Amino acid sequence: MEELIVAIVVLAVSTAAAFGQDVQKGQSLFNQCMVCHAIGPGAQNKIGPELNGLDGRPAGTAPNFAYSDANKNSGIVWNETNFKEYIKDPRAKVPGTKMIFPGIKNEQQVDDLWSYVRQFDSSGNIKK
Repeated sequence: MEELIVAIVVLAVSTAAAFGQDVQKGQSLFNQCMVCHAIGPGAQNKIGPELNGLDGRPAGTAPNFAYSDANKNSGIVWNETNFKEYIKDPRAKVPGTKMIFPGIKNEQQVDDLWSYVRQFDSSGNIKK
Protein backbone atom coordinates (compact mmCIF):
# COMPACT_ATOMS: atom_id res chain seq x y z
CA MET A 1 0.00 0.00 0.00
CA GLU A 2 2.83 2.39 0.88
CA GLU A 3 4.41 1.83 -2.57
CA LEU A 4 1.08 2.67 -4.23
CA ILE A 5 0.82 5.94 -2.29
CA VAL A 6 4.38 6.87 -3.23
CA ALA A 7 3.67 6.06 -6.89
CA ILE A 8 0.53 8.20 -6.87
CA VAL A 9 2.39 11.14 -5.28
CA VAL A 10 5.23 10.86 -7.81
CA LEU A 11 2.73 10.72 -10.68
CA ALA A 12 0.82 13.73 -9.35
CA VAL A 13 3.98 15.80 -8.93
CA SER A 14 5.33 14.93 -12.39
CA THR A 15 1.96 15.63 -14.01
CA ALA A 16 1.71 19.02 -12.27
CA ALA A 17 5.21 19.89 -13.43
CA ALA A 18 4.34 18.97 -17.00
CA PHE A 19 1.44 21.42 -16.97
CA GLY A 20 3.19 24.10 -14.92
CA GLN A 21 5.16 27.11 -15.95
CA ASP A 22 8.77 26.69 -17.02
CA VAL A 23 11.05 29.70 -16.43
CA GLN A 24 13.83 28.33 -18.66
CA LYS A 25 11.45 27.83 -21.57
CA GLY A 26 10.08 31.31 -20.89
CA GLN A 27 13.58 32.74 -21.08
CA SER A 28 14.07 31.04 -24.44
CA LEU A 29 10.74 32.43 -25.68
CA PHE A 30 11.73 35.90 -24.51
CA ASN A 31 14.42 35.86 -27.20
CA GLN A 32 11.72 36.78 -29.72
CA CYS A 33 10.76 39.73 -27.49
CA MET A 34 14.35 41.01 -27.20
CA VAL A 35 14.17 42.71 -30.57
CA CYS A 36 11.90 45.30 -28.95
CA HIS A 37 12.12 44.78 -25.16
CA ALA A 38 14.79 44.33 -22.51
CA ILE A 39 14.57 42.82 -19.05
CA GLY A 40 17.01 42.21 -16.23
CA PRO A 41 19.81 44.29 -14.70
CA GLY A 42 20.57 47.39 -16.76
CA ALA A 43 17.55 46.94 -19.07
CA GLN A 44 16.79 50.00 -21.18
CA ASN A 45 13.86 50.96 -23.37
CA LYS A 46 14.18 49.91 -26.99
CA ILE A 47 11.43 50.03 -29.62
CA GLY A 48 9.27 48.86 -26.70
CA PRO A 49 9.61 49.61 -22.98
CA GLU A 50 11.86 47.68 -20.63
CA LEU A 51 9.84 45.08 -18.75
CA ASN A 52 11.40 45.03 -15.28
CA GLY A 53 8.79 44.95 -12.54
CA LEU A 54 5.99 44.33 -15.01
CA ASP A 55 3.90 42.31 -12.56
CA GLY A 56 1.80 44.94 -10.75
CA ARG A 57 2.92 47.87 -12.91
CA PRO A 58 0.23 50.05 -14.50
CA ALA A 59 0.37 50.00 -18.30
CA GLY A 60 2.04 52.97 -19.93
CA THR A 61 4.26 53.90 -16.99
CA ALA A 62 7.81 52.75 -17.77
CA PRO A 63 9.97 55.89 -17.43
CA ASN A 64 11.17 57.63 -20.58
CA PHE A 65 9.08 55.62 -23.02
CA ALA A 66 6.68 57.22 -25.50
CA TYR A 67 3.57 55.07 -25.12
CA SER A 68 0.53 55.24 -27.36
CA ASP A 69 -2.48 57.00 -25.86
CA ALA A 70 -4.29 53.67 -26.11
CA ASN A 71 -1.76 52.01 -23.84
CA LYS A 72 -1.48 54.92 -21.38
CA ASN A 73 -5.27 55.13 -21.08
CA SER A 74 -5.98 51.38 -21.04
CA GLY A 75 -6.36 51.19 -17.26
CA ILE A 76 -4.46 47.90 -17.27
CA VAL A 77 -2.37 46.92 -14.30
CA TRP A 78 -0.13 44.10 -15.45
CA ASN A 79 -0.79 40.78 -13.79
CA GLU A 80 -0.91 37.20 -15.00
CA THR A 81 -4.40 37.44 -16.48
CA ASN A 82 -3.86 40.76 -18.30
CA PHE A 83 -0.46 39.72 -19.60
CA LYS A 84 -1.76 36.44 -20.97
CA GLU A 85 -4.68 38.11 -22.72
CA TYR A 86 -2.42 40.82 -24.14
CA ILE A 87 0.40 38.59 -25.37
CA LYS A 88 -2.05 36.39 -27.30
CA ASP A 89 -3.25 39.38 -29.35
CA PRO A 90 -1.96 42.80 -28.26
CA ARG A 91 -4.13 44.79 -30.69
CA ALA A 92 -7.30 43.02 -29.54
CA LYS A 93 -6.54 43.69 -25.85
CA VAL A 94 -5.48 47.31 -26.42
CA PRO A 95 -6.90 48.65 -29.69
CA GLY A 96 -4.59 51.39 -30.93
CA THR A 97 -1.43 50.02 -29.31
CA LYS A 98 1.83 50.66 -31.17
CA MET A 99 2.88 47.07 -30.51
CA ILE A 100 2.81 45.23 -33.79
CA PHE A 101 3.22 41.63 -32.75
CA PRO A 102 0.98 38.82 -33.95
CA GLY A 103 0.85 37.29 -30.49
CA ILE A 104 1.64 33.93 -28.96
CA LYS A 105 -1.30 31.56 -29.21
CA ASN A 106 0.16 28.48 -27.52
CA GLU A 107 -1.11 28.40 -23.91
CA GLN A 108 1.97 26.62 -22.54
CA GLN A 109 4.30 29.13 -24.19
CA VAL A 110 2.26 32.01 -22.77
CA ASP A 111 2.48 30.42 -19.30
CA ASP A 112 6.23 29.90 -19.65
CA LEU A 113 6.82 33.45 -20.87
CA TRP A 114 4.85 34.91 -17.96
CA SER A 115 6.85 32.79 -15.50
CA TYR A 116 10.03 34.32 -16.89
CA VAL A 117 8.86 37.94 -17.05
CA ARG A 118 7.17 38.07 -13.64
CA GLN A 119 10.31 37.02 -11.77
CA PHE A 120 12.04 40.39 -12.30
CA ASP A 121 11.59 43.23 -9.84
CA SER A 122 11.65 46.88 -10.89
CA SER A 123 15.46 46.95 -10.62
CA GLY A 124 15.85 43.96 -12.92
CA ASN A 125 16.82 41.56 -10.18
CA ILE A 126 15.24 38.14 -9.70
CA LYS A 127 12.67 38.35 -6.89
CA LYS A 128 13.44 36.23 -3.87
